This record gives sequence, C-alpha cells and structure tokens, in this order.
Amino acid sequence: MQRPAYYIAIEGVIGVGKTSLAKILAKHLNARLVLEKFEDNPFLSDFYKDRERYAFQTQIFFLLSRYRQQIELFQTDLFYKNLVTDYLFIKDKLFAYLNLNEKELMLYDQLLSLLIRQIPKPDLVIYLQAETKRLMKNIAQRKRDFEKNIDEDYIEALNQMYNQYFFKYNETPLLIIDTTDIDFVHNEDDLKEILKTIQTPPAGTKLFRPVRKPS
Repeated sequence: MQRPAYYIAIEGVIGVGKTSLAKILAKHLNARLVLEKFEDNPFLSDFYKDRERYAFQTQIFFLLSRYRQQIELFQTDLFYKNLVTDYLFIKDKLFAYLNLNEKELMLYDQLLSLLIRQIPKPDLVIYLQAETKRLMKNIAQRKRDFEKNIDEDYIEALNQMYNQYFFKYNETPLLIIDTTDIDFVHNEDDLKEILKTIQTPPAGTKLFRPVRKPS
C-alpha cells in the first residue's frame, strides 16, 4: 500500500476549524489535501432532526464512505510527498458510541473491526479543542443548511466525548491545540505559532496554546 512521507490528520468537534486548518497546512507543507465528504451523506439532514431514528443509517454511510476514501487514497500513487486530512478514521467510533443503541453497536463494531485493519495510521494527529459556546457560534456563522437543527446539548456531549478520548489517546504522536481564544485563519501570529510547532512535532502528546503578544 502506497504511503506518504508524512501524514497529518486533524480532528475535533463539529465547527472547530478542522477543514480550515487542513487547507492552510496543505498549502504551507505542499501536501495533498483530502477532505471528508460529509455533504454526500443523504441521511445527515434527517439525522439532525431525529437522531434516534436516523443514527444507524447515517453512521454506516459515514463508516463505509470514510473507508472507501482511505483505501482509494492509499492505493494510488501520491504526487505529493506529504498528506493532510481533516479527519481521523477511528473518530467514526466516537459518533457511533454516542448515537447508536446496543444492538446497532454490536453490528457496527463487527464491521469496524474488519475495516480498520487496512487503514494506515497518521504520523501526527492534531486535535483542535474549543469550548461549546465557541463551537455553536462557529456553526451558526457558516450557515450550512443541514446543520441548522444541531442543538447545544449534542455538541456539548460530543465535546466531552472527544476530550475523554484524546485524553487517553496514545496511538500516534498527538498535538492538542486549544482554539477557543485564537483565530489561525485571520490572525497571522496565531498561525505562525502553529506552523512553528508542527515543524518539530511531539514524540508523544503535547498541549499547545499560541501565546498572544501584548497589544
């Protein structure tokens, strides 16, 4: 299986800025950019209206879609030496455990165990953190139609689950960035601090928060 020289996966809760940072890093690192195709999921809009009814269909579609994208990616010759993605494959499991019932989880876990063996691990995972209020603000500002029914309780539950997962995460080097009070899209100093940190990635887990200069 073809593999890039350096593979970065960016993770975080909905609205935290994964795709924005992935695009920026791909440009600065001259890396291939691979974005999750969440808009292709035909169940997503219905899921946010009625999570219990549409959770299983939504989850299985995402799992198979992410798997297919990863396999196709690593089975082709990469023009770029480096790769940046805006999701980590295993994160699919976090959503499953939050949204599926016991019987659905049993079936989901059997399928996941077969698929995940073929997925390469990143060389670095970047986990973007933010407070739930900031996430809700970001979601509202981008005005995606299928996200208009997302409620704050659901985002808070996701936020807690992500924090718990990455608190124990040790599968790859991990860089945790608190984005609550920074803006790496519009603030050049914030972005420079992040780029500088990525140039010397951690061997284990590193917590990072850009230091603002006094105004």
